[in-house]
Amino acid sequence: MSAAPTHAAPPGAAGPRWPIDRLVASGALVLMLLIPLVEMGARPLLGHGIANAPVLVQHLGLVLAMFGAVAAERTGHLTTLAGNAPTTGWRGGLAAASAALLCGMLAHASAQLVWSERSAGHVLAYGIPVWAFQAVLPVGFVWLGGRLGRRAGAASGHRALALAAAVVLPLAGAGMAVSLDGGLPLPLPLVIAGLALALLGGAPIFAVLGGLAMALFASEGQPLASVPLSHYQITVNASLPALPLFTLAGLILARTGAAGRLGQVFVALFGSGVTGTVIATAMLCSGFTAVTGGSGVTILALGGLLLPLLRQTGYPERKGIGLVTSASALGVLLAPSVPLILYAIIARVPINTMFLAGVVPALVMVVCLLVLGGFLRAGSARTDTTDTPPPDASPRPTLGVALWQARWELLAPLVAVGSLVSGLATPTESAALTAAYALLTQAVAHRELTARGLSEALGLSVQVIGGVMLILGMALGLTNYLIDAGIPDAATEWVQQVIPNRYLFLLAFNVFLFLAGALMEIFAALVVLVPLLLPVAQAYGIDPVHFGIIFLANMEMGFLCPPAGMNLYFASAMFDRPIREVARSVLPAVLAILLGTLLLSWVPALALALPQWWASR
Repeated sequence: MSAAPTHAAPPGAAGPRWPIDRLVASGALVLMLLIPLVEMGARPLLGHGIANAPVLVQHLGLVLAMFGAVAAERTGHLTTLAGNAPTTGWRGGLAAASAALLCGMLAHASAQLVWSERSAGHVLAYGIPVWAFQAVLPVGFVWLGGRLGRRAGAASGHRALALAAAVVLPLAGAGMAVSLDGGLPLPLPLVIAGLALALLGGAPIFAVLGGLAMALFASEGQPLASVPLSHYQITVNASLPALPLFTLAGLILARTGAAGRLGQVFVALFGSGVTGTVIATAMLCSGFTAVTGGSGVTILALGGLLLPLLRQTGYPERKGIGLVTSASALGVLLAPSVPLILYAIIARVPINTMFLAGVVPALVMVVCLLVLGGFLRAGSARTDTTDTPPPDASPRPTLGVALWQARWELLAPLVAVGSLVSGLATPTESAALTAAYALLTQAVAHRELTARGLSEALGLSVQVIGGVMLILGMALGLTNYLIDAGIPDAATEWVQQVIPNRYLFLLAFNVFLFLAGALMEIFAALVVLVPLLLPVAQAYGIDPVHFGIIFLANMEMGFLCPPAGMNLYFASAMFDRPIREVARSVLPAVLAILLGTLLLSWVPALALALPQWWASR
């Protein structure tokens, strides 16, 4: 997962420091943190916890998702085909106008869902009706449509036109949805072509996926409410609250001195020579990405610390940039990586099983990077044209001192993984424990987390998760249609006829995923491709857990390949080097990760042995 980019806010993003969307979403996240903790404490003390606590937390996730998505739009963090930065100019205006129309359609479909649920009269807990939570769906889509419409009107440079577009475009979209209830008035290929143009023009991925799903349902005469219903169902999934809570824990650690303390541990553990510093860099970057949930966060947090350490040993600067940039992509396979959790939810695999399955493959990928990528061979250190600074004369802490200083950070993975794998906590409770642990240790033990730092961590968490959840919900609506239409079964039959050999399929599968990773943001790839490709892989006897490891390993390469390779852009900004130079520095790493991915593909035991051993205990 890449961190949110550091570009400027889009037009119309100016406003109060705590606008209502961020305030509501952050409040929902705080409640999602507190309720599981209170529940865990109340059970042994009182013999019972909060009534329907898990269901309440899941529906708070719906509130977070919708208002977090509005906050993401306001700050320019809604994911487009090229990443997160919104397209500007007339092209961006047309893309935003298309997205505003689609949001209006989704708002109308959501209102139909809420009306249907209100008639059913289901109660969630404490007398709160289910429809009261579902009502945030039409509210959120109307709000999003208004903001996107305003962005579209702002492209003209006229404030009055921007305000008019904020009202007219969502209303026009709602009117279009009414007409679609009687069937699709336009030829389906024409609609798909229009949506493709909007996507290429810079429209948010969620809007295009939602529009395509609604068009397909309308073409079959089915209700448009099927799409927001899918979004609601995936948002209140029992495992989903773990995503924002683990994300919050990682962002809290990224805003303190945790990176520096962990860096001292790894340098003291592996030595301060060339080999030791290189190994320490690879291990630390991959581990930090797993905990923080963002390879971009790792580059920003550790790049300024690790590159000078590498240079002080005489390591070539360009090679050091390549090592930090590529190693930061390798934490996707390690718990509690957010993509790892998201795959488990989509593929309906136990999260603790995926956590165990990723351990050995993550180590294999690090070894492949260091050995096959040539990063352990310093060789030309003194031939680098960059002046090497003199060695740092400041004393380095011993291993014992470094371990003691970083004791709280080193225990964080044990809290996250241990509580879940041991069965002492559910995924949501484990994530809440981890977030609370990060908050307390950094604010109380180290006294480094300020109120402003916590505010920023909360704000970025809800923006990232809000944007991701919209894509996930719309993609599920599209997937449900494809399943009903029998598309995965037909694709499986066709692929088996064309590629009868399992190993040849794995090779073709890896090539396809490599290209997908270079063209698609990791969350978009997960929610769009996994439901389609997993049935095909299972037809070849590939275990869903093994499939997930292969999929995520390929996505690690995607971080290093343009145009969607966000690590290149973060490294270019962090190290003040041209994109072309950074891309050249990671070429050996791309080849090494590709070979490691093929190894993981053809040796399933690397992914499956540890979960199978744990299950047999």
